[in-house]
Amino acid sequence: MAVAKALTIAGSDSGGGAGLQADLKTFQELGVYGMSVVTAVTAQNTLGVHGVYPLSVDAVERQLWALGEDLPPDALKTGMLHDGDLIRVTAEAVRRYGWGRLVIDPVMLAKGGAALLRPEAVAALIGCLLPLAALVTPNLPEAEALSGLRITDDASRRSAALRIHAYGAACVVIKGGHDEGDAAQSTDLLYDGERFVTFTGPRLATRHTHGTGCTFAAAAAAGLARGQTVAEAVGLAKRFVQAALAEPLELGGGHGPTNHWAYRWQAAARSDGFGVDGGGAAGRNGAQAYGSAEADADASAWAGRVEAAAGTGAVRSAGVSASASAGAGAASAGMSRNVDERADADANPASAAGYSSREGLS
Repeated sequence: MAVAKALTIAGSDSGGGAGLQADLKTFQELGVYGMSVVTAVTAQNTLGVHGVYPLSVDAVERQLWALGEDLPPDALKTGMLHDGDLIRVTAEAVRRYGWGRLVIDPVMLAKGGAALLRPEAVAALIGCLLPLAALVTPNLPEAEALSGLRITDDASRRSAALRIHAYGAACVVIKGGHDEGDAAQSTDLLYDGERFVTFTGPRLATRHTHGTGCTFAAAAAAGLARGQTVAEAVGLAKRFVQAALAEPLELGGGHGPTNHWAYRWQAAARSDGFGVDGGGAAGRNGAQAYGSAEADADASAWAGRVEAAAGTGAVRSAGVSASASAGAGAASAGMSRNVDERADADANPASAAGYSSREGLS
């Protein structure tokens, strides 16, 4: 049996909610074997970051070499890359070993807005790493920092996506969790070089958002590792994070972690009709089948299975809807017109968006 493998190159979060801990949990929940390259060790909890201890470039390079020689990933994601030398070493390894399906979570800004990357590191990110990306996943502040544009509406968001795409990334998704203009829902905008696809879901007010950025990128990487398209992987990531926010663990006195097993629980409840607590063995087996499925529709052995939505390849779940329209780079006449491929959202009041708030290594 071929096992999909995913690699995270990120910092360690002692609180377990973000960084490589969040990534590995996400990989496991989505049926992907997880591997890690540690870039820094942090001392943090839900109240804040209390210490950051970067690893040397040599230590990171050696970890990359060890995996490249024996355990090549089917997809990988980057998180906390704290300086230009580290970014360049990572980019070199990606090129040397021919690692495709790279997802970049550009950890550039702290939640309060303080810069986490020096200007030379930002230049290295744009010049060395972004051209290798299958997908880059900035939130709104990060998209502004990368594009140099002020994002105030849908048009400026699309302009920012086009500019980031021009750096060489194959696809760009600008997450909508920081958009304060819409209190009811959150919309993520994906640009794939030809068209724009939006993923919209209800917004949930919660302080337990620690690690959402890491988790989103990790879920997308897991989808790519299993052979999904970028649009399918982004839809999976949105559904996964929404589920994680909808059933918080209520841990800690500050910005607590999300619930990484909520997506599996919700899948079991949808599959067998009993719910998490009442499903018994059937519920557990449903969750296992769902965790190993390529997409929602693949868990077809279970009555009441989730239905695949028409259009972009995104799958209906957790109140997420997707629509696509032609982008500036559309090459064909069929893509030049506005395309409405909206997938009607399931009625699920427990779903949530607004997930791109950052605290520490999220």
